[in-house]
Amino acid sequence: MLRFITVGVTGGLIALTLLLPKTVWADGKKTVPEKHVTFYTSYGYREGNNWIIPLRIWVREKSDAFRRLAAKGARRIIRKRAGLENLDETQKDIFMSRAEDFVADSDSGEVVVFGFDNDPDNDTFQLKDKRGNSRTDHNGLIDGFITLTDNKVTRLLDAQASEQGWLTYRAVSKNHVGKGRVRLLEPAGVSVISDIDDTIKVTEIPAGEQVVLTNTFFRDFVAAPCMPEMYRAFDQTVAFHYVSGGPWQLYGPLAHFLFSESVGFPSGSFHMKNVRINPFESESYQDLWKLFRDGSNQTTFEQKIGQISALMVHFPRRKFILIGDSGEHDPEVFRVIKEQFSDQVIEIRIRDITNDQEINPRRLDKMRIIPQRFGNGVSCRDYLER
Repeated sequence: MLRFITVGVTGGLIALTLLLPKTVWADGKKTVPEKHVTFYTSYGYREGNNWIIPLRIWVREKSDAFRRLAAKGARRIIRKRAGLENLDETQKDIFMSRAEDFVADSDSGEVVVFGFDNDPDNDTFQLKDKRGNSRTDHNGLIDGFITLTDNKVTRLLDAQASEQGWLTYRAVSKNHVGKGRVRLLEPAGVSVISDIDDTIKVTEIPAGEQVVLTNTFFRDFVAAPCMPEMYRAFDQTVAFHYVSGGPWQLYGPLAHFLFSESVGFPSGSFHMKNVRINPFESESYQDLWKLFRDGSNQTTFEQKIGQISALMVHFPRRKFILIGDSGEHDPEVFRVIKEQFSDQVIEIRIRDITNDQEINPRRLDKMRIIPQRFGNGVSCRDYLER
């Protein structure tokens, strides 16, 4: 099948006519390529004698030569927006890994069947959205939930020798490859809700477009000082939920970085922002800076309040610690949440990257301040022992 696609590059659009076969013929037999399924890390909560597990699933085809070409076109655009004259091989490789999900070929109309590892009953599940539809939408996505009985959960936890309520599962439908994790949380306990950019990962949003794009697409991610140690200092029973105004397309690189052995943030559920980007339009990449710059705008403000409020409602007996930074609207978001769920929020911590403690102290009133940097007689250990 012939497809006519435009790829944004400097100075305009170049029309490409490519033959992109969806199937491969081998020995006279039709073979459909494997499709990658992303199961975003989630959580489960009790409701009566059942467990409810909200899930988000994305199906895409594996990267091909054409998609890699699109990524190279995007790289040229973003490199210039970042003010970089030339890229070394390391920077090129970093960009290609970060851009993969932005230029991916999402698959609509897919029904993903999955099962839990070591399930003694070999049960399988399909996700359904609010309308009862079990197929992925035109963006390759489906959001919904599955329900497990308490007895089923007990059997799965035992079969997987689970620690702290974590369960693993994987796609079992034909031509689908992917696996996921979910943590089942008891009604009572402590949870941390954490921002990502400039809270636990250095992005430097206040520094402007060039710095943010460079840190996001051309440099190794860097953990914010003392934050891995702070998060690891929590008891193992504490649950973590990472709520970010960043796009879901960065989930893979972020999860790989945050939960790597060398960085070591505790695993947790992800809650990010829906962003639709046409990988073949240069304007999409020119607007990426707006996405980061406007991470504190009304849309993201409401997104974070909605996602955090859902966690509060699902766990009315749990206590929550909210951790963010002063570079965006985390203090304002957390203040609204504190007003609405005063009995559940026990502490707010803000990493002060804008020196608001000195120039705008009322903004951070009654919030525990995390220094942007450590030194001048105050070490990370000193801070954590306070």
